[in-house]
Amino acid sequence: MKLHSPSADRNKEPLLAVLRDVLPAHGTLLELNAGSGQHAVHFARALPGLRWIPTDLDADARASIASWRSEANLPNLAPAAALDARAPSWCPPLPDDGADAILSVNMMHIAPWEAAVGLFAGAGRHLRPGGVLVTYGPYNVDGRFTAESNAAFDARLRAQDSTWGIRDLADLLALAETHGLTRELVQPMPANNFTVVYRRSA
Repeated sequence: MKLHSPSADRNKEPLLAVLRDVLPAHGTLLELNAGSGQHAVHFARALPGLRWIPTDLDADARASIASWRSEANLPNLAPAAALDARAPSWCPPLPDDGADAILSVNMMHIAPWEAAVGLFAGAGRHLRPGGVLVTYGPYNVDGRFTAESNAAFDARLRAQDSTWGIRDLADLLALAETHGLTRELVQPMPANNFTVVYRRSA
């Protein structure tokens, strides 16, 4: 079952432009909440020096990733794996010696707060020294929505599940610092989103 996300098509090029600047040329990257698989294929094709490991908790998403992967036939794109960000260990699908980079796109606002806690804890455990965590999505700044459309989006999310919602960058920075990560970049993106880059201490 091959899924298609219009938003992934819209944001893949702006996001790739940032990834080219912040990701290492070679190494292992773990993608959480890889969704349809469009990003995994697009980024793995554009960044052939990285071994790309896409993951998603949803079985339909993993089936879609498998379909996109089969069609693309990229040697550096691994099979999709199930992974819960809250798990105490991410090995497997990560190798025991960890990852050089972790990517999380549009996850934290459609998951409980515990998933954000797990994401930063996992990055602290599994990133190699100097490795980067890249997150993308809508975020609040200093406790405020950056656009009226984000406030409406947040209300829809919380009506669907009270544990969901747009997270504040200050709260996420506090989590990052707890797990040995420093924030290097907050890059405004189209449609009132941000790409945020954290680095593990060397």
